[in-house]
Order: sequence, then structure tokens, then C-alpha cells
Amino acid sequence: MTSATPLSWLVTGARGQLGHDLLEVLAGRDGDQVTAVGRAEVDLTDEAAVRATVRDWLAASAGRRAVLVNAAAYTAVDDAETDEGTALVVNGSAPRWLAEELSGRGRLVHVSTDYVFDGSATEPYPVDAPVAPRSAYGRTKAAGEQAIAAVGGDATVVRTAWVYGRHGGNFVRTMTKLEAQRETVSVVDDQVGSPTWSADLAAGLVELGAREEPSPPVLHYTNSGQVSWFGLARAVFEELGADPARVLPTTTDAFPRPAPRPAYSVLDGSAWTGAGLTPAPPWRESLHTAMQEGFRD
Repeated sequence: MTSATPLSWLVTGARGQLGHDLLEVLAGRDGDQVTAVGRAEVDLTDEAAVRATVRDWLAASAGRRAVLVNAAAYTAVDDAETDEGTALVVNGSAPRWLAEELSGRGRLVHVSTDYVFDGSATEPYPVDAPVAPRSAYGRTKAAGEQAIAAVGGDATVVRTAWVYGRHGGNFVRTMTKLEAQRETVSVVDDQVGSPTWSADLAAGLVELGAREEPSPPVLHYTNSGQVSWFGLARAVFEELGADPARVLPTTTDAFPRPAPRPAYSVLDGSAWTGAGLTPAPPWRESLHTAMQEGFRD
């Protein structure tokens, strides 16, 4: 049940790919109050600044139900391998500070990742699957999840994967550019996941934050279905009217990276729908919609 009470929203990471879409969704909610902060407004490695930001927002939210959507993160997966300390503060400590400030005073919706799993599964990961991160990024995101769970309160961790959107860098935008620049591109065919359009994810997170009833502590949200990066690249070429045969398969071993990538990133979304939330559209359908809106800008 969506709240009829006017809400006060705080969106962290508001300048990022997901943050842009969250603000677009929230702009359509009449009567709600929205505060957006990015890196320029608050340094997530500064505990005093983070706590003060939340306290000031809560003070300005009097009479409204307060919902904080934490879309901020240290997401440079490879850089985190040599900068795990900073990543741990942003991805592990900052979520704890947010949860502590909100406890008993508002709702926290925190975005997490498939990287908390080791990627060795052959079936979609349920929300209660054991975490076993293989990268620094994954370890720091798992630390954030654990910190929020330890604080408790009205908080939900939402894991997602393979997110792309109109803003910022992402795989779909990269493939769109490469289609115009190269005759062929080689893309790994041994990593499988569920491409997730950030506009869909944003709508889901707002639905979750706005509803009156409490939610489970952990949920998964991705577009439904699964495909390899190679298959996704071919789908992008098809949407552009290009020959998908120009996308060639390769292996992860052929493109070594500092941080290991999960071979299997498919998340089980049944807990999301089981909580009464709107099911995510199929990934291919959302890719078509996204491409119609344009990725060449």
C-alpha cells in the first residue's frame, strides 16, 4: 500500500546514473519533498558530515515520513583492489552511519550488488544465499549490508546487478559508441547476469520506499531473464539496426582485470514480488524501451 502521507526523501548519490533516475521518478510524486545530495554536497568518508546531513534533513522533514535512498557507493571495482580502505569507508561505514541516524526516525533503502556473491552458482541467488565476495568491492559492499543489519530499524538492502542508464558510463552506452567506431567488437560470453535498466530500478526503489508497510531486510531487484555480456552486446547492435554478427565472443581469461568478475550474477527476484511489489520487466523489453529513448548523446 503506497503512503497517502506526504513524504520527505533524501537521495544520496544523486548525481550518479541511478540517482538521476531516482530524481526523475520522485519529480512525479505530488506533495513529496525531495533533497538530493551528491559528492559535492557531502563527503561519504567524513562521518561528521554524513551524520549532520541526515540530521539536518530529518529536522526539515517534520510532519512527513522520512525515506532515505542510498544510491551512493564506491563503484570503481578495479580501483578498489588497491584502495580498499577508502571503499570500505564509503561502502561499509557510511551505510552504518546512515542507518544509525535513521533508526527509529525514518526508512532506509540501501542499494547493494551481486558482487557480494562469489558467482559460482548455477541457479539464481535467493536473498538468503550466503555471501562470499571475491573482490575488494564485493567485500566492502557486504560490510555495508552487515552494518545495516546490525543497526536494525526500518531498513531494506536491495541488491541489483548489471545496471545501465541514460546517465554516466555503462556497458550499453559503451557498446552503442563502439558500434559506430569499430567493424567488430569482442565481448565475454562466460559471464551471465540480468541487465537492469536504471529507470526500472529507480521506480522499484521509490515504490519500496513509499509504501506504508515494512519490508523484508533484503530484497533483489533486476530486470527478469538472463544473458551473457556477449548476448547483451548483440541485442544492443540489433536495437541499433546493426548486424549482431559484428559482436564476437571471447572469454574472461582473454581480458584479465584487477578485480575478479562473478561468472554468474543472476539474482532471484521472487522475494520482491512476494512482498507485494511490482514485478520487474524482462531485460530485453526494457533494453528496447531504453534504446528508443536514445544512448547516443
